[in-house]
Amino acid sequence: MQAVILAAGEGTRLRPLTRSRPKALTPVANTPIIEYVIKALQKSGIRDIIVVVGYRKEHVIRYLNMLDVQVRVVVQEKQLGTAHALRYAEPFLEDRFLLLSGDNYIDPRSIQQMIKEKNAVLVTDHPSPSNFGVVVVRDGYVSEIREKPADAHGFIVSTGVYSLDRSFFKHIVGNEIPDALQAMLNAGEEIKAIQAVDWQDAIYPWDLLQMNARLLKNIDGTRAGTISRSSKLYGLIHIGKGTIIGPNTYIQGPVSIGNDCHIGPNCCIMPNTSIGSRVTIDPLTYLGNSLIMDDVVIGSHSRILDAVIGEACTLRDHTTTWSHESIFELEKQFMKATFGAVLGDRVSSAPFTILKNCIIGNNVSIEEGNTTVSGVVADNSVVI
Repeated sequence: MQAVILAAGEGTRLRPLTRSRPKALTPVANTPIIEYVIKALQKSGIRDIIVVVGYRKEHVIRYLNMLDVQVRVVVQEKQLGTAHALRYAEPFLEDRFLLLSGDNYIDPRSIQQMIKEKNAVLVTDHPSPSNFGVVVVRDGYVSEIREKPADAHGFIVSTGVYSLDRSFFKHIVGNEIPDALQAMLNAGEEIKAIQAVDWQDAIYPWDLLQMNARLLKNIDGTRAGTISRSSKLYGLIHIGKGTIIGPNTYIQGPVSIGNDCHIGPNCCIMPNTSIGSRVTIDPLTYLGNSLIMDDVVIGSHSRILDAVIGEACTLRDHTTTWSHESIFELEKQFMKATFGAVLGDRVSSAPFTILKNCIIGNNVSIEEGNTTVSGVVADNSVVI
């Protein structure tokens, strides 16, 4: 059986993190999301994999070339929709195939269930169904699919994982997969609804915290690098090669730390925290429930909780994130969210900065004298 992974989209709702990377390459538990999808396919016995790329395609192609798996890459030059993207893979499809999204986590057991079915959609319950394709299920079969309805009449949503064959292409009438599926139903064909075992998606950047916490439970507990004898490590912890854990540092898993990091001394890292590679955490800093990407520097005496920190950020000493509930306006929609901070890439902050339930864009500089930052700060801003 073949598989098609759609990895051409930008993931605009995940900005600012997707300004410099496609959503499929966003690291969660120190692994890009698309790699979880590829590994799940491999564990299910599927080796013939086609990846459709588009936005920041060079980044995706470069990463796929680093993996120990062969995939065929096709390019969607203009990102017009999921069905439009699938069209680029059509010449390479023989008969049956799985269609998956490269920016959602999927587990092997769900894939193995889908392989058994000819025409099927993987579904799950979600508290925010209007962000997805809402599925009406009767007696185990799909009776209707509505893409991101303003007023959803149920909580069952499509995960974007489908089992199809080449006959599906005759039903494509627009640029989106749900429209083609509805055309199948209108033509009298049956589509089975399969309940997902484990499926994770991050709609907005703060959703990465929940996804990160979930996937950290499955990490490899290898501890490499140099760990001080006076440090205390408990639970499931991964420490990469070349990383140094300084004296009297306390780590409570699940925690993943990448390669060539320098942590401590006298730091405290609490559960559900992932730290990328080449990260420096200065002494007497407290971290918890956070996703820290590569090449970040966090100064001494800082307290970082419930935060997503993009690549190459520099947070100077005594930086604090303050988890608070606020209402944000994103893409002309108002939503309530509780988290500490989301920082894009290359953000720098002066000492004694407080980041209170804020979304900071890429290349933002927070100057001295500003003690508290909240709300949304645009890319390339200088906060004074």
